[in-house]
Amino acid sequence: MSQSVIKTDVALVGAGIMSATLGALLRRLEPNWSISLFERLDAAAAESSDPWNNAGTGHSALCELNYTPRTADGDVNIDKALSINEQFQVSRQFWAYGVDNGILGDPSEFINPIPHVSFTHGEAGVDYLRKRYDRLAGQVLFEGMEFIDDPAMFTERLPLMSAGRDFSDPVALNWFTDGTDVDFGALTQQLINSIGRSGADIYFGHAVTNLSQQSDGSWIVKVRNLRTKEKVSVHAKFVFVGAGGGALHLLQKSGISEAKGFGGFPVSGEFFRCTNPDLIGEHQAKVYGQAAVGAPPMSVPHLDTRVINHKPGLLFGPYAGWSPKFLKSGKITDLPASIKPNNLLPMLSIAPQEFGLLKYLVSELAASRSDRVNTLREFAPRADGHDWELITAGQRVQVIRKTGVGGSLEFGTAVVTAADGTIGGLLGASPGASTAVPAMLQVLERCFPAEYKGWTPALTEMIPSFGQKLSDNRDLFRQVWDWTSASLALKRGSEVATADADRTPAPAV
Repeated sequence: MSQSVIKTDVALVGAGIMSATLGALLRRLEPNWSISLFERLDAAAAESSDPWNNAGTGHSALCELNYTPRTADGDVNIDKALSINEQFQVSRQFWAYGVDNGILGDPSEFINPIPHVSFTHGEAGVDYLRKRYDRLAGQVLFEGMEFIDDPAMFTERLPLMSAGRDFSDPVALNWFTDGTDVDFGALTQQLINSIGRSGADIYFGHAVTNLSQQSDGSWIVKVRNLRTKEKVSVHAKFVFVGAGGGALHLLQKSGISEAKGFGGFPVSGEFFRCTNPDLIGEHQAKVYGQAAVGAPPMSVPHLDTRVINHKPGLLFGPYAGWSPKFLKSGKITDLPASIKPNNLLPMLSIAPQEFGLLKYLVSELAASRSDRVNTLREFAPRADGHDWELITAGQRVQVIRKTGVGGSLEFGTAVVTAADGTIGGLLGASPGASTAVPAMLQVLERCFPAEYKGWTPALTEMIPSFGQKLSDNRDLFRQVWDWTSASLALKRGSEVATADADRTPAPAV
């Protein structure tokens, strides 16, 4: 069998939002570096970044209640919400810069304005949302949030959710008008098209099978062309593994010590997708509720407007499932193959710690279609199962991190980089894609410390708040917000009529 050799400065593994973002950043920072991207499927963003596979369509903590948990004394902790919103603003700035500078095309292909809404019912739920509103509404990043507990206003804003509702059970909303829906599949495709136009080599239908480091610190990446069966040897100075659920296996194969002790717990998801255009037209919002008692954060139910190919859609879920696969197109051997001597104890220790999660998964797997429709009716009381089809979402592999002799299950993302900076990767799930830009900035800082300081002017041009916290600087936030809203065509109503949206400049910092 023939074997070809490719030499490159940067090898990107996986054609999802993470690799696409890192490639786009590096192309602006080091235009002369060669970049090669390898994807085993035949299209970009066909796994976790696909809009129907990705449960998070712009996590900015405006509505996701798992980011504002109750405290033991009955208060609400907003620390994680502030952190995630701050990170989302960084991503939003890079996307606006991308539109302004020809990296990205029509922003309505990947981002659209959609209100973000938190929803609870019952006296305890209403009390919680009131406290959440009190803690968030005065924060710079959450200015404009509304608290609504009036049934008439609820009905005006959310007609699909009000129809047939018994308002003797009190309801409450935290409403943020200027939320967004993000199609990370379309965004990824635009970014990869851009780096391809700039000279990067993009290889679809190419599976990375192994990685080995050479004595000079460079890497030999073994790749197989799935169409011709040809074997390819890629010599790369730097490797990034952005392969979604497949990242753990590849980082393990790399042999770097920083990947030792990590395990993964795969969770699949299913959603109801609305097939009735009249119902879709009655609901224009992302409405997040509270997870059931004992359920994990990833199970937060939401009735979610999506905009894909300029067409609105409506999802409800998630309904958790389980499969040992680490990718939707993966193998049933993915989970057992990931178990190594260095992560066996951390993985075994999870079961007794996460009994609630296991109980939740068993109950979800046992639920009938009518059970699932009844869950939907908490949001849309008159829901008819005939108007909804069940679809399977992407696989998520939750991080199991070694802690002492045991381990802990993490519902988030983890950037893993080697001490010598020659390889990095991303593990985990939500908020994931929404915080892709700050995650990739972490990769750049850790893996290119000698260059990073010199990149500061360019990074500040791309991300005007670079090195600063918008939550501490109201004036800068407003400048950034106005600029990104204009460049990403997110202005509404009279704002569009009175503003030249395409000419609002980036803030001068």
